[in-house]
Amino acid sequence: MNNPMLNRYLSDSVSTASPAKLLVMLYDRLVLDLVKAEEALLAADREAASERLQHAQEIVIELRTTLDVDAWEGARGLSELYGFLLTQLIQANVRADAALAASCRALVEPLRDAWATAAAESVAPAAARVG
Repeated sequence: MNNPMLNRYLSDSVSTASPAKLLVMLYDRLVLDLVKAEEALLAADREAASERLQHAQEIVIELRTTLDVDAWEGARGLSELYGFLLTQLIQANVRADAALAASCRALVEPLRDAWATAAAESVAPAAARVG
């Protein structure tokens, strides 16, 4: 899919998104990668699964390296969770284990939902002040 208009739209979406929205976008892509990796593993398509799991690993590394562990009380625990998740993703790839990919997704989805809720709530008060 090399559509210049789509690429421009995606680029503009990322460059204009708030930090909270970018975080949710990363989590959304992480969940998508995990769903697609699980599907590929179940279909015995190791190459596609590996690509998705490696991309998921890159996202987790990005989340972990950009996390300010001094910003809030739970940040160190989240950093440790990212480390655990990274290890699990590597193992899912090495073992071609769809169940392990699914368990990673089960860890990520509630985090994604929590960050999405927090991002939406941070926008709501600002919108109320404008209106």
